[in-house]
Amino acid sequence: MDICTTVADLKRQVSGLRARCPRIAFVPTMGNLHAGHLRLVERARDHADGVVVSIYVNPLQFGPGEDFDAYPRTVAADSAQLRSAGVDLLFLPSDAEVYPRGQTAQTFVEVPGMSDILCGAVRPGHFRGVTTVVNRLLNLVAPDVALFGKKDYQQWLLIRLMVEDLGMSVKIVGIDTERAADGLALSSRNGYLSDAERQIAPALFAALCRLKERIEQGRAGVGQAEAEALAALTAQGFRPDYLSVRRRADLAPPVRGDRKLVALAAARLGRTRLLDNVELDMPGQE
Repeated sequence: MDICTTVADLKRQVSGLRARCPRIAFVPTMGNLHAGHLRLVERARDHADGVVVSIYVNPLQFGPGEDFDAYPRTVAADSAQLRSAGVDLLFLPSDAEVYPRGQTAQTFVEVPGMSDILCGAVRPGHFRGVTTVVNRLLNLVAPDVALFGKKDYQQWLLIRLMVEDLGMSVKIVGIDTERAADGLALSSRNGYLSDAERQIAPALFAALCRLKERIEQGRAGVGQAEAEALAALTAQGFRPDYLSVRRRADLAPPVRGDRKLVALAAARLGRTRLLDNVELDMPGQE
């Protein structure tokens, strides 16, 4: 595995990789890698001959008082895992390489509307930071396909919209959430959980699964199922930011006749913010 830290070296290395590999896949990460990240790398091989991974903790997507300084940085361990996984090229840029004119002078990329709901409403500016850095990384690497985990469902949809709106040629692929045996969605932030909180944390996924079951079996409407799930989470010590059933295609509130839905939730447990979702289908005639 080759490692580069500058944009100039990245472009040289990608050019060389392209000569050997007709198709290149890209997996952008913030490091502190877990099995979910490695699954993205594994699936990347299904779509391309060469695989590029980046590790960059992007300051633009962290708000005031969030965990930018505390976010775990484990580059040595991450590099070893990626090398074992057969990654061809690892990009480890500094802030100056990603934002050469500085973070405040950077040209921003923002998807209106969807950036301001759900996580966007709770974390103002977060998604502008995400789409800005992903746009820059996609332009630097110029992959044929880029893979993102669907645990961050809203982020995945936003990046798809950005790519479509800007006429970018890269294909964006969403990969299903990787989970622990007890159902907890894998996340770098799970390391913030205390032992006691870790025992409670799978209840988020359980609540979403129960909501899905009740709606799909026609035992509860959307509003009732949302209220039940929120009450269950609150009773177990979560502090929900939101729990909402939306249309899969655009995250708009569902209207009569919508069947392809997704239930999304973000909830705090202690100092850890957990994120999860389940896709569901409204009952109805085919």
